[in-house]
Amino acid sequence: MDEVEVVVAHSERTTLRVGDVFLKVDADQARIDVEVEAMALAPVPTPEVLWHKPHVLAIAAVPGVTLGRLGGPSTGSPTAWAAAGAAIRKLHEAPLPPRTGQAGRSIVALTAELDDECERLMTNGVLPADLVTRNRQVAEAALRPWTPAFTHGDLQIAHIFVDGDEVTGIIDWSEAGQGDALYDLATFTLGHEDHLEDVIAGYGTDIDLDLDVIRAWWSLRSLLVIRWLTEHGFDPFAPGCEVDVLKSRM
Repeated sequence: MDEVEVVVAHSERTTLRVGDVFLKVDADQARIDVEVEAMALAPVPTPEVLWHKPHVLAIAAVPGVTLGRLGGPSTGSPTAWAAAGAAIRKLHEAPLPPRTGQAGRSIVALTAELDDECERLMTNGVLPADLVTRNRQVAEAALRPWTPAFTHGDLQIAHIFVDGDEVTGIIDWSEAGQGDALYDLATFTLGHEDHLEDVIAGYGTDIDLDLDVIRAWWSLRSLLVIRWLTEHGFDPFAPGCEVDVLKSRM
């Protein structure tokens, strides 16, 4: 008999697994709508949508395993990381979706959000002031004009599945839309800087990739999510996670 597995649960959304079916329950129906639309448009392997109703999306499991997780070792070969890079490039070169995604926030809005979050982190004693200040300086390089691409918007390492050296599926598209391609590359390699070269090898070096911007996104993304993670039951202070990413910039 299949058991119900709670994959992730917090006040905004919950994902359950029953056998080979995932049920995503989301308080924000718009995120489900974005996810269904993005998976239909993306030119990369995505989960099969079984059905969706208000606030619930049912999708089939994808074969394979993830390349690893944030804070843990990578289980994939350099070739698998390169294959992931190639899949990301294919997504970024696809026709633009109609919506602006998580990676497409304006420079003005993003700067204001970042400055506000840095102030809270220091005022509330969540992180030392010098750590926040240094990473805010590094993050500045990400706050520049960019050419819109079809972005996933939350391309964590746990969201790309591979079987051997082949990408079999990319999951969790609720933040997808037009955005900065380097945001996706940074999110995917966050905490796994040693595989950035492999990813870029698969993505291609025939275009201008500013590695300083990717590193800036590591700092920026980490600064923005630490408080949210803490408030929703996750641990950004765990070894190899967001706080360690910030410390590596010192």
